Amino acid sequence: MSSLWSLAPCKITLWEHYPVQPSRLSLKLAISNASENKNHSLPLKLCCCDSSDSTAVIGSTNNNSAPPVMRKKKRVRYRREYPGESKGITEEMRFVAMRLRNLKGKKYPSSPHNSNSDCEDSSNDDVEHEQEVKQDNDGETWKPSMDAFVKYLVDSQLVFNTIERIVDDSNDVAYAYFRKTGLERSEGISRDLEWFSEQGIIIPEPSTPGVSYAKYLEELAEKSAPLFLSHFYNIYFSHVAGGQVIERQVSEKILDGRKLEVYRWEGDPEEMLKDVREKLNMLGEHWTRDEKNKSLKEAAKSFKFLGQIVRLIILL
Repeated sequence: MSSLWSLAPCKITLWEHYPVQPSRLSLKLAISNASENKNHSLPLKLCCCDSSDSTAVIGSTNNNSAPPVMRKKKRVRYRREYPGESKGITEEMRFVAMRLRNLKGKKYPSSPHNSNSDCEDSSNDDVEHEQEVKQDNDGETWKPSMDAFVKYLVDSQLVFNTIERIVDDSNDVAYAYFRKTGLERSEGISRDLEWFSEQGIIIPEPSTPGVSYAKYLEELAEKSAPLFLSHFYNIYFSHVAGGQVIERQVSEKILDGRKLEVYRWEGDPEEMLKDVREKLNMLGEHWTRDEKNKSLKEAAKSFKFLGQIVRLIILL
C-alpha cells in the first residue's frame, strides 16, 4: 500500500491504480497535493458508498448518470355499488323484487316483501298485496275455487317439504344456520289438507309447477349453497308477505272465515324473518361478487316459480 500513496501529488482515483478491486471497501479517499505542500493541503474527503459500485470515483460524483424516471401512478378505479349492497344481500334481493313487480306495470301477488330491510312498512305491503290478489294481470277479479286452492296447497307443501328436508339433512355448514327457524310450513299444510279431505275434497297429486320447482331446488342445493339459499329466503318471505293476504281472500270467499294452519305461527313471524335475514346477510359477506350476482338471478327465478304456483288458485 505504501507504493500507492507515493502517487499522491496527482489527484487520483484509488480504484484506477489498484489492480484488484477490494470487495468490502466502504470509504473512498480523495488525496490532492498532500505530501509536497502541507500549507495548502486539503482536508481528507470521505464519502460513504456501496462497495459494489465499481464506477464511483473518489471526490467526485457521476454527472453523466441519467435522471430517475418518474412513473405515472395508475388511476384507481372503484367499482360501483349494487342497489342495497351496503346493507346486505337480502337488501339487494329486495331491489330485484321491486324491479320485477314494476316490470311493464304488471304486479304479481307472489312477489315477496316490498317492505324495507327492517320490515317497518309491512302493513303497507299487506295493503298492496291485497289489491294485487283481488285482480290478475288482465284486471279480472279473482274467483278462487275450493279444488283450485287445495291444488295450490299440495304444490306448496311439496316445495316446503323439499327445502326443509334439504336444510335438515345436508352436511353443508351454511344450511345449519337455517334449521328450526319457526317458519317451517309443511306440517301446517298437512293438517289443512287433512281437514279438506274430511270435507270430502279429493286431494290431488302435485302438479307440474310444484314438481318442477322441487326438482330444481334439489339440483341447486347440491350445486351451490348461495344459490339455494336465495330461493330458501324468498320462498319464506313470499309466504309471509303475500301468503297471508291470499289466505284472507280465500278464507272470506270459500272457507266461511276459517283460518288455516299454514298461516299460524308459534311466535312473531316478523321476528323469525328478521333472524333469517341477519344470518343470510352474515353469510353473504363471505360470498364473492360473482356468487352474489348469481344469487340475484336465482331470486328472479324464485319469483317466477312461485308465481306459477299461486296462479293455480284461479286457473280452475
